[in-house]
Amino acid sequence: MSMRDPYQVLGLTRSSSQDEIKSAYRRLAKKMHPDLNPGKPEIERQFKDITAAYDLLSDPGKRGRFDRGEIDASGAEQRGGFWRSRAGRGRAPFESAAGGVETEDLFEEFIRTATRGRRGERKGGPFGRGGTDSAQPQRGADVKVPLTIAFLEAARGVKKRVALPDGKTVELVVPAGTEDGQQMRLKGQGRAGIAGGEPGDAFIDIAVEPHPLFERKGKDLHLHLPVSLAEAVLGAAVTVPTLSGKVTLRIPKGSNGGTMLRLKGKGFSDAKGSLVGDQYVHLKLMVPEPSDPELEKFLERWKPRAYEPRKRAGLDQ
Repeated sequence: MSMRDPYQVLGLTRSSSQDEIKSAYRRLAKKMHPDLNPGKPEIERQFKDITAAYDLLSDPGKRGRFDRGEIDASGAEQRGGFWRSRAGRGRAPFESAAGGVETEDLFEEFIRTATRGRRGERKGGPFGRGGTDSAQPQRGADVKVPLTIAFLEAARGVKKRVALPDGKTVELVVPAGTEDGQQMRLKGQGRAGIAGGEPGDAFIDIAVEPHPLFERKGKDLHLHLPVSLAEAVLGAAVTVPTLSGKVTLRIPKGSNGGTMLRLKGKGFSDAKGSLVGDQYVHLKLMVPEPSDPELEKFLERWKPRAYEPRKRAGLDQ
């Protein structure tokens, strides 16, 4: 059964960039994933099609061969690929000016092939009935599969079911501390080998979704925490979210906006599960909304002292 054009499957054109190919696959994979559409064989078939299309187009080598007509949408060699590859070098060597075949070139190729056969380099020839090439074991092709996980899943580790291009689903253990752009290898889960060759590998390209509150920098975690004027001036004990749950953080009296406080051991862990990073809390001073009339009156009386910080910094001479 012939497969659909991979560009059409992903809704792309032959001029689409590699980033556009990856973006189209991620969008369709989220929509068509079998886990989100249980009991729908048609959706599962479409998911296999878009995964196979991405496997071919995400590999520049395979994509180039497909665009040149050397392989079909399934990655199989096209019949007549030898003649087309020869024809791609300058002027087509096997086509005459009238559009026919140059018999002299074909005859020369036949003689060379037959000569190699007599020398024992191959059994028979491409035009005779004396046998075929002895198949040599070849390793199967590697495949690439994108996987998007949530920020907290990357932090804590997670198990994910991943659909491979051949339709098989495997369970992948994503370790705690996984970073955006990290690649995991599934040995032997790629394309099947040829003539008894070993199968290729599957490489899982992991993308980590951003978090609305946290920002990761290496193993450390950063959080911007809004605090009121009273909390900054008088000090306070506030609740702060972390990867392992909420904790109490004490804001020192007289803190300024931009002050950075550290929560030791509350950052990302390494692959072994040991906490090695810290969490840094950046204080962000917020004024009340709507404005408080009493606070405004107080600040009017206090206004002369409001310029002292800039004077101390030499910015208000």
